[in-house]
Amino acid sequence: MDRERIIQVFFFGFLALIAYELYVVIAPFFTPIVWAILLAFVAHPALLELDRLVRRRTLSAVILTFAIALGVILPAVWLSGRLANEAQTLYGQVSDLMADGGLNKARDWAVHSELIAAINRHLAPRGIKVEDEVPKYAMQAAQVTSEYIARNLTNAARNVVGVVIDFGLILLVFFYLLRDGERYYSQLRALTPLHEDDKAAIFETLRTTLSSVMRGLMVTSIVQGVTIGLGMLIFGVPYWAFLSIISAIAGLTPFGGTALVWLPAAAYLYFASGWSVAIGFVVWCSISIAVIDNFIKPIVMRHGTRLPTLAVFFGIAGGLEAYGPLGLFLGPAIISVFAALLQVYMKTYGDTRRKAA
Repeated sequence: MDRERIIQVFFFGFLALIAYELYVVIAPFFTPIVWAILLAFVAHPALLELDRLVRRRTLSAVILTFAIALGVILPAVWLSGRLANEAQTLYGQVSDLMADGGLNKARDWAVHSELIAAINRHLAPRGIKVEDEVPKYAMQAAQVTSEYIARNLTNAARNVVGVVIDFGLILLVFFYLLRDGERYYSQLRALTPLHEDDKAAIFETLRTTLSSVMRGLMVTSIVQGVTIGLGMLIFGVPYWAFLSIISAIAGLTPFGGTALVWLPAAAYLYFASGWSVAIGFVVWCSISIAVIDNFIKPIVMRHGTRLPTLAVFFGIAGGLEAYGPLGLFLGPAIISVFAALLQVYMKTYGDTRRKAA
């Protein structure tokens, strides 16, 4: 082995070792970094327009960073205050209900309902009475709930602190990506050992895929919020406008989604207006969400990616399974880049093999 080959082996081996160590250092901050990249990608057109007016990239980046911070912090404070008011109102209503004997009335209603009567008939031969067991299990449920809250209060506080730290990291990385992101992008393209047209195809595919996924996610969440809010208005759910906004925000989350809002609303309708109204509301929400998620979302996300709808579906589903919430973006992006690489391979090597034949 000549000296030049030894130098190459040492260099690439040492580069792989340092790259792994770099991954170990960056891994704890991977999620906020990726979110910052996605935010910078979305805000880049606004940065270009603002830079034309301000003509100072650093100042433009500072303005957009503060805008993003206020756009998250102010709604969070408003929602927290609104939820606190709603919780206080709910607490007052529950207190009034208990003071008026409503809890006992609810217990008597449950005990004398047809379902409980049927259960009583089956359990009576064994010496078990539901009306005697309900208070005992209610006390046990209350005890378990209080113990669970006490155990997880520290974890909840720690999670809040972690969210605040991650948000600060996102803003920090977001600012530097806005200011220097174009230079990072050019250096990354220069490091890619491909022809310029192949680089353009791959990076353009990545850009269009992320744009399509973000556009589809935002459009479908807004449509879901409007549809569920309309259903709440029709079926008589209070605070329907506020809950429709919460539904749109919940639609951005991959786990639970809008069901985190409309299922409790359906439970309220069951106790307030009866099971027929609650079932009608559940049918409305279920059909609306099914149509939006299975038809509108894939169509909107597919536009621009040039991927089959099935590929977009598996990209989102597999990405969520592999990467969590970030998989909404990473899954389709990986499939799109893989498809672009296959096109580069067919153009570079497929034509060569046909010509050789």
